[in-house]
Amino acid sequence: MKEANSAVQIDRSIGDFAYPEVHVRDAGAGLSEKTIHYISDVKEDPDWVREFRLRGLKTFLEKPLPTHWASKDLEAIDFDKIRYYLAPGTGAKRSWDEVPEDIKRTFERLGIPEQERKFLAGVEAQFDSEAVYSNIKKAVGEQGVIFVGSTEGLKNHPEIFRKWFGKVIPIGDNKFSALNSAVFSGGSFIYVPPGVKVKHPLQAYFRINAENFGQFERTLIIADEGSEVTYMEGCTAPKFNTTTLHSFQPGDETRPRPRRCPGKMDRLQHRFASHHEISRRDYERTQSARRSAFHRARERRPASRHRRKDDSCC
Repeated sequence: MKEANSAVQIDRSIGDFAYPEVHVRDAGAGLSEKTIHYISDVKEDPDWVREFRLRGLKTFLEKPLPTHWASKDLEAIDFDKIRYYLAPGTGAKRSWDEVPEDIKRTFERLGIPEQERKFLAGVEAQFDSEAVYSNIKKAVGEQGVIFVGSTEGLKNHPEIFRKWFGKVIPIGDNKFSALNSAVFSGGSFIYVPPGVKVKHPLQAYFRINAENFGQFERTLIIADEGSEVTYMEGCTAPKFNTTTLHSFQPGDETRPRPRRCPGKMDRLQHRFASHHEISRRDYERTQSARRSAFHRARERRPASRHRRKDDSCC
C-alpha cells in the first residue's frame, strides 16, 4: 500500500503584517440602508446595482445563519462591528510604480510583482475594498481577453457584466450570499473570446490590511466557446484579536449557460486548490492562502433558440 502524500507545508506567518490605515473612503461600522447608499454613491453604481444591493440587504436581515453546512463559529460574528467598505480613493493602476508606497510594499512582500514578471499573463491586486493594480500582458490583451477588477468591468463593459452577473448563486441562496450581494466590492471580471486559449495563468490577490473589516469581492468569469483560461486567487490578512470577515462569492466564477442566452457556449469546469507561492514548474499545485480556481471551457452543442420566460439574460 502506498503511503499517503504528506500535507503541504504552508508558512502562515508570511501575511502577518499590516501598515497604518490611510483610507479616504470609509462606510463606518454596521450594516444598514445608509451603508448601501454610501457604497453605491462612492462607486457610482447604476440604478439596477443599487436596487440589487438593497434586495441583498433585505434578504440578509431576513435569513438565519446557515446550519446545514456551517459551524457554530459563525454565531460569534458581530455584524454591527464590521466595517463594510474601506478604500484608499485611488483607482486601479497599470504600473506598480503608480501604486501608493505602503500598498505596493505590501504586495512586494507577498511576492506578487515578482510572480507577474516571471510567468503570469495578468495580475489584479485588491487592497481592502478596491483593486489598486490591474494589468494584463499586451499579447493577451491583443487576443481580446479582458481582465480587470469588477468595478472597472461594470463601468466599461456593462452589456457583458449585467447579462451574466449573479446568474449562478442567487441573492437568497443563503445569508452570506445575500450579504455579499449587498456590499460586494472588488473581485475580478474576465472575458475570454471564442477559441482563445490563454497559455499562462491570470491571478488575483486579495489583501486585507484593516482591522474589524469585511472583504466582499465578487468575481465574474466568462469563457466563450472553445476558450481556455487558468485563473488563480490568493488572499492573506494579518492576525488580529478582533473579527475580520472575508465573504467572497465563488458562484460568479462561472460559465455562460447556453439555456440562458442564445448561441453556442462552453461548459466551464473549475478546480479549487490552495495558493500562495508560485513557480514556473508547479503553479498548478500552488501554495498558501485559501483558494484558486482552474477554469477550462469545453465545447457543447448549440443552445436552443427558444428561452423560457424565467431565463432572461438581463
